[in-house]
Amino acid sequence: MNTPQRDITLRFLAEPQDVNFGGKVHGGAVMKWIDLAAYACAAGWSGRYCVTAYAGGIRFIAPIHVGSLVEVEAKVIYTGNSSMHIALAVNACDPKSLNRRLTTHCIVIMVAVDQNGQSESVPKWQPETEADKKQHSSAVKLMEMRKQIGEEMQIFID
Repeated sequence: MNTPQRDITLRFLAEPQDVNFGGKVHGGAVMKWIDLAAYACAAGWSGRYCVTAYAGGIRFIAPIHVGSLVEVEAKVIYTGNSSMHIALAVNACDPKSLNRRLTTHCIVIMVAVDQNGQSESVPKWQPETEADKKQHSSAVKLMEMRKQIGEEMQIFID
């Protein structure tokens, strides 16, 4: 059996079709890149087709310019029975300087599913390093916070 892949980095150049009316890469393009990296990471970990169940805490810190080298780093920080919590960071730089700067970060939860859309179990991830343990602990805290946010958000869907 192959060892699950815990992390992945997608690299590419920001293209003109990614630009908003202000001349910078629009947030929707960045969110698409995040979703693609989260899928690749989750599929690499689980060995299964995965769907996005949640994307949250997205923070746009700095703009991305057309022609920038973009890196979307994704890493498993928690696993449930069928879910994988993926931490993502988007960095960008001028490809000539390679002076990377953080532009966006968030958490995405992916769920492994079968051909009928039913959830399937995923390999358990165990934190090993101190950094892993802190990220795992943070993922657990964020789950509790999402439950509270979900309860508050009920008024918008009832």
